[in-house]
This record gives sequence, structure tokens and C-alpha cells, in this order.
Amino acid sequence: MPVTESNNENQLPATIPAHSEPRRAALWPVWLACLILLAGLIALGLWSWQQWQTQQQLRQSLQHVTEMNSQLDQRLDQGRDSRTERLQSLETTLREQQQRLNEQQRQIDHTAGELLDAGNRTRTDWLLAEAEYLMRIANQRLQIEKDIRGALAALESADEVLRETDDVGVYPVREQLAREIMALRSVTDIDRTGLYLKLEAARDTVTRLTDRALIEQAPDFTGSGDDPQSDTVSTGEESSALSRAWKRVKSSLGNVVSIRRLDEPVKPLLSPDQSAWARLNLQLMIEQAELAVLRGHDNLYQQALDKALTSLDTWYDSSNNRIIALRDTLTELKGRDINPELPDISRSLTLLKGRIAGRHANTEAPMNGTDAPDDEIREQPANSGDGES
Repeated sequence: MPVTESNNENQLPATIPAHSEPRRAALWPVWLACLILLAGLIALGLWSWQQWQTQQQLRQSLQHVTEMNSQLDQRLDQGRDSRTERLQSLETTLREQQQRLNEQQRQIDHTAGELLDAGNRTRTDWLLAEAEYLMRIANQRLQIEKDIRGALAALESADEVLRETDDVGVYPVREQLAREIMALRSVTDIDRTGLYLKLEAARDTVTRLTDRALIEQAPDFTGSGDDPQSDTVSTGEESSALSRAWKRVKSSLGNVVSIRRLDEPVKPLLSPDQSAWARLNLQLMIEQAELAVLRGHDNLYQQALDKALTSLDTWYDSSNNRIIALRDTLTELKGRDINPELPDISRSLTLLKGRIAGRHANTEAPMNGTDAPDDEIREQPANSGDGES
């Protein structure tokens, strides 16, 4: 029996201790690998983000550098243009200054030549130059301004200046000058200023003419009830209403109905436009005469005064005192000759210019080393005493 039990015990499986459990597989390496992989992914993402940020910064820096380059190019272009403009302006200024220097040099040379020439001139030369200037003034006064008095005074002054010279060569000039002075004295002097002022006074008179000076008009009589007896009656019956009504009717009829006497032929009445036209037309004719006086147009002057007198006879009353005075004034002015025939006074100036040119030629010949003609040599002693006189 015991043996059997032992055999059975040997045949049964081994008993497992109560405190022992089956072993599980180890998972921590997997978790560790996952953590390492996750950390790598995070690091890779951070690195990629940093690379993207760096790329963006580089791109912005490149764009900024490009903008800076474009700005620098623009500044360089502007600086190049400004330098070109400055160079052009400097060249222009330099040319202008060079021209000014050349002009100043010419002026200096001209002034030096005049000073040298003036140093060689005598008192006679200065007197002849003064006489030439006076003759020029006389010709200008006579030809341009029609001033006979001014031209005569200038010629007389020139003759006085030539009288002070010791040059015998001015004898033909003085002879011709005496003829021209006599010719000017024979011309009737015209007081253009006085004629203009008289015409201006006549025009002012026309502006102050009223409608009373126009042609005679028929008197206007209105039945306004000027009878004193009617006034007395109306005053006595003022308290009556009927009398007041009758008075109003009479006044109304007096304003509407006008009575004129037809004993004499009645001229047509002038309208306001016609009276204004007559006045303006007369003023225009007088102003035209003033302009003709200033310009010396005798035909225009006579035509304007004829039209003015015709306008006076046509539109204005011949019995008016102002019209009578105005007609007398215009008639007197119409008889004036405002453009007389003027003589030619340029012959003496031409002779004097020839004499001055001859004297300059005589003085320049010895300075240039050339021999003067025999007749010029004979004249030199007489001219040499001018500086001492």
C-alpha cells in the first residue's frame, strides 16, 4: 500500500508553490523607443520651424537689400543728373562771365581810346562838338516836334558857340547857319499849346451846355387853373364836398390836357437821345481838332472845325450867348494855319560834320606817322593856337 501511494505520488505533476506567478513580457523598451521617437519628432519639428524662420528672415533681408540697392541706384542717378546740371550751369556761367569780360575789355579799350583822343583835342574841337549837338537838337525840334522857337534858339546858340572858335574853316558853316536862322524867323510861329487850350475850353463849354441852348422849341402852356379868382372861389367853398370833387376833376384834366398856341410855326421837339447825340458829336469834332493841332494835320483841323460849326448851326440856338461865343471862338481858330511850310536846316549840320571830320583826319595823320598834305600843314599853325586861347 505504501508503495502504491509512493508511485502515485511520483506519477502526479509537480506542485506549484502558492507564492509564485507567471512572468509577463517586458514593455518598457517599447515605451522608451516611443519616447525617443516622439522626442526626435519634436526636435525635428523645432528644427524645421527654426529653419523656416531663418529662411523668412533671409528673404526679408534680401528684399530689404534689394530695396536699398534700388534706392542707391536712384540716388546715384539723381546725383549724376544734379552734377550734370551743375556742370552745365557752371559752363553757362563761365561763358557769360567770359562774354562780360570781353565786353568790359572792349569798353575799356574804347574808353582808353576816347581818353587818348580827348587828350589830343583842343578847345576848338570841344566847341565844334558842342555846336554840332546844338544843331542836332534844332533839327530834332523842327522835324519831329514842329517847334520853331526851340529850333531857332538852338541855332542861335550854335552860332554863338562857333563865334568863340578860332577856326577859319567854320566860315561856310556860319554862313549857311545865318541863312537858316533867317528862314526860321520868316516862318510864322504857331502856338500849339495855346490852340489846344482854347479848343479844350471850347469843349468844356459844350459839356456845360443845357437843353435850353438847343434849337427853339414851342412853349408849353397847361391849363392848370392859375386864375386867382378861381382860387378864391375854391377857397371860399372848401368846406363843400362838391367843390372839393370839382377841384380834383379840374386838376386831373389839367395834367392830361395841354394847350399850345399855334400863332407861329412850331419846330419839332428834340428827343433826349437826339440832344445827347448833338452834344457828343460836337465834343467829338472839337477833340478831333485838338488831335490835328498836336499832329500838325491842317486838313483834318479845318474839316473838324467845319463840322463843329455846322453842328452848331443845325442843332443849337443862334441867339444863345454861349453858342454865339462858341461860334466866334471856333471861327477864329479856323483861320489859323497850323502846318506852315518849314525850311530845311540840315545843310549847316552837314557842313559842320565835314569840318570836324577834316580836323580829326589832320590830327590823326601825324600820330600815325603819315605825311599830311601841304594845305593841311599850312593850317596846322593856325589850329595849334587853339589850346592856348
